[in-house]
Amino acid sequence: MTFEDFHFDTKLQDGLSSMGYEKPTPIQEQAIPLILEKHDLIACAQTGTGKTAAYLLPILNNIIHSDHRHLNTLIIAPTRELVQQIDQQVEGFAYFTGVSSIPIYGGGDGATWDQQKKALEAGVDMIIATPGRLIAQLASGVIDLKYVQHLVLDEADRMLDMGFHDDIMRIIKNLPEHKQTLFFSATMPPRIRSLANKILRHPKEVNISISKPAEGILQEAYLVRDEQKEKLIMHLLKETSYSSVLIFASTKDNVKHLARLLPKLGLPSKAIHSDLEQNEREEILREFKNKQLRFLIGTDVLSRGIDVDGIGLVINYDVPPDPEDYIHRIGRTARAESTGHAITFINERDQRRFYQIEKLMEREVTKMPLPEGIGPSFEYQPEGHRHGGGKGARPTSGGKRKFFKRRSPR
Repeated sequence: MTFEDFHFDTKLQDGLSSMGYEKPTPIQEQAIPLILEKHDLIACAQTGTGKTAAYLLPILNNIIHSDHRHLNTLIIAPTRELVQQIDQQVEGFAYFTGVSSIPIYGGGDGATWDQQKKALEAGVDMIIATPGRLIAQLASGVIDLKYVQHLVLDEADRMLDMGFHDDIMRIIKNLPEHKQTLFFSATMPPRIRSLANKILRHPKEVNISISKPAEGILQEAYLVRDEQKEKLIMHLLKETSYSSVLIFASTKDNVKHLARLLPKLGLPSKAIHSDLEQNEREEILREFKNKQLRFLIGTDVLSRGIDVDGIGLVINYDVPPDPEDYIHRIGRTARAESTGHAITFINERDQRRFYQIEKLMEREVTKMPLPEGIGPSFEYQPEGHRHGGGKGARPTSGGKRKFFKRRSPR
């Protein structure tokens, strides 16, 4: 099966093709037809299964074919990070469609609030929001939910764990009775089932187990402070014999910084980011696929957009914001039953985030000692870490925390 079998609008299909999407994951294969048929849906699917695209793609297709453009879709997610991630995926999928979205979340200053309010007043097709900030914007009177056709609750179990049950029910009371509701949760305990029964009408159900990285990928990580990352990546790239190396950074600024830094040190590289025109991106990808370019740098847009055999090494300059991103990033190597190598830089802030990735994969990633000349590392403390170690972090050469049975790569 390919994405063309869903018969999406050509503008949406163009976006998928430009990002390298060809074959749907199991959750996409099962959920998309049910969503296109207007069913309410309960999907038990963990991060890493492609669940976000499973609901975004059919919703975007619906918006494209809507006769009247207004606020069509409300997506509620538990954290700022997930809201931002979903919004970034909308931006990629909807590149050629003209569909607009806005992320609504707390934690910013007054300028962020005003920016969100102005965007809402101007009109938007989709809102992706955390529950608390959405309620605050509802109270300001700038959001009209009476035309909403789709409601998505993403990571519903996590939202209940965070105490958002009452907020969710309050938001739903502001929505029209007749709408399509899509309910995604990694687990389905009784309280989640009870919530689903309250808000869904005759739902269809899909259950998907988590995808895991290929066993042929050798996964390693370095515990490294931000100010040490440049020295470390220079050391690794100068030592590597791989002919194709893919480097991921979580921000466009880091991508641009590395793109300036590497050529100065004699490492031929180019970067792909959202400031480039589509034809420029495609030309860089062609060079990389044809082995004319050895090092390619990009953000998570590349984690799905690259379909190239023979990538020997993937480097995560930053821990990705979500385990799903990690699975997709390192999946660019060890393709077609080959072996591959993935290296991740873990700073003090991102220890817990990486620990969640290890829990998801049910395997510990080997923590490598920093090479000589880089400086001291710190002890891996993913559960106890709060504010970045600082002066209290104990130097070490890459301490390990054993909590899973180690699996050796093929």
